[in-house]
Amino acid sequence: MEHRVSQVGVLDKSVAVLDAVAASGAASLVDLVAVTGFSRATAHRLAVALETHGLLRRDGTGRFVLGLRLMVLGRQAAAAWPLADAAAPVLAQLRRETGESVQLYVRDGDDRLCVASLESPHELRTIVPLGSRLPLAVGSAGRILRECDLSGWVESVEERAPGVASVSAGALVDGTLVAVGVSGPVERTSRHPGRRYGAAVTAAAAALAQTG
Repeated sequence: MEHRVSQVGVLDKSVAVLDAVAASGAASLVDLVAVTGFSRATAHRLAVALETHGLLRRDGTGRFVLGLRLMVLGRQAAAAWPLADAAAPVLAQLRRETGESVQLYVRDGDDRLCVASLESPHELRTIVPLGSRLPLAVGSAGRILRECDLSGWVESVEERAPGVASVSAGALVDGTLVAVGVSGPVERTSRHPGRRYGAAVTAAAAALAQTG
């Protein structure tokens, strides 16, 4: 993961440690050193400090995992910006219409952040975990957010991952540009997914715009 850099070095390094733990689910000190490139002493000092503040904790094997304080902060952040809750009916309807996985993204710096994700009922499906950070340069949702495109749907085929296609459209919700889309295996969505899902995704984007 590419990390943005502020002018506060210790904060940047602390966030890098948090990201390393989040990416792996659980990380030993050796893991943190390998992922962050920090010295053993620095990685240990930062991880223990984050543990002291409840942002990290230890599991039964002594590895670092995300702390319970993050759950509280996450709930408070979601309550302050209830986009995902407001969008839930629209996303559920889009999944019913298409039968494919549905995601909602916002731009966060040079990434797109998944703020809502509903999985397809099919056994073979696209899975994008809530909170995933993905690049803007590839994928239909990335292009929507990068180019601030509100003109209609955009499709992508195997741009971000082999065998996956997607269709996305943009909407302004409370002044924030969001990208809503469906994604699924190419063998089911075809290599021209916009023909199949473009109208439904565009209608979902229009409905989202009305929630703002």
